[in-house]
Amino acid sequence: MNETPMRVYAEIDLDAVRENVRALRARAPRAQLMAVVKSNAYGHGAVPCARAAQEAGATWLGTATPEEALALRAAGIEGRVMCWLWTPGGPWREAIEADIDVSVSGMWALDEVREAARAAGRTARIQLKADTGLGRNGCQPADWAELVGAAVAAQAEGTVQVTGVWSHFACADEPGHPSIRLQLEAFRDMLAYAEKEGVDPEVRHIANSPATLTLPESHYDLVRTGLAVYGVSPAPELGTPAQLGLRPAMRLKASLALVKSVPAGHGVSYGHHYVTEAETHLALVPAGYADGLPRCASGRGPVLVGGKVRRAAGRIAMDQFVVDLGEDLAEPGDEAVVFGDAERGEPTAEDWAQAAHTIAYEIVTRIGGRVPRVYLGG
Repeated sequence: MNETPMRVYAEIDLDAVRENVRALRARAPRAQLMAVVKSNAYGHGAVPCARAAQEAGATWLGTATPEEALALRAAGIEGRVMCWLWTPGGPWREAIEADIDVSVSGMWALDEVREAARAAGRTARIQLKADTGLGRNGCQPADWAELVGAAVAAQAEGTVQVTGVWSHFACADEPGHPSIRLQLEAFRDMLAYAEKEGVDPEVRHIANSPATLTLPESHYDLVRTGLAVYGVSPAPELGTPAQLGLRPAMRLKASLALVKSVPAGHGVSYGHHYVTEAETHLALVPAGYADGLPRCASGRGPVLVGGKVRRAAGRIAMDQFVVDLGEDLAEPGDEAVVFGDAERGEPTAEDWAQAAHTIAYEIVTRIGGRVPRVYLGG
């Protein structure tokens, strides 16, 4: 019987987070490490994971949105925090007053942060983002001179301090992809231009988790590690977590809600996409797509029940799915491990990603708010 009386819960091992941060620091010994805790620390819980990462030597924390960064400050998290996904009218002044480093990708953002700095009566810490080929956020090379020139002027007037120059890879999770070399070359050129024009960045950074693991030439002053902090491989091509020296921090568990015998030819779940071939035992796992399990993994999503890995039988519903135990027996309340650590014989987030034709990033991040987090090693 599961000792934890919960329908479904995510067990988060903070010691694993600490171990992973130390392992990643060892991969980039001359660089500082940023632990990215955006999207609720990829579903693991931003505040406890931020603290654990800092305890293991992360000197920076990273978020996508300013709201995420401000929430860290509201929880009492100190140290350097950077956020990079801004829209016009964002909470620039609040971020400046909270000593958050903010990313600037274009003139509109520089104009808004300068105005907010004047209103706050403080110097804003900004980092200039270069679009070296990802084609998402960041300043294009053709516009770089204008942005750098304006940032240097703003620094001279005291409204901003340029603390960093950075970029992001498009294909670092595909070793040998030609864009990697091209982006590194573009970053070197754009960085050299900024420094020639008077920018003296505290940190220069382009390496994400895959680059931290495979591209030492990209480490510069700081590496930004996201998914790897939580012990999930950023790409199957790079190796399993164990091969990369990482340990998964999340184990998603549920307590079986029902076990029953049904005859041969019995339909299971919506649409009867699964029909029993013989008399069998069905177990009900009380978790579904409202908890974050991908419905598109119906019929394929793995789960460990009774020491064996089974597959979701039929459709994954909003709150539940079924596994066919065959001749095996189980009891209501018995533990089902939806995903966890392959070294324990459990299905993994990557297994679910393959079942859903997606990536492991999405699997852990989508575990929803109605799933309680239980922290170990706190």
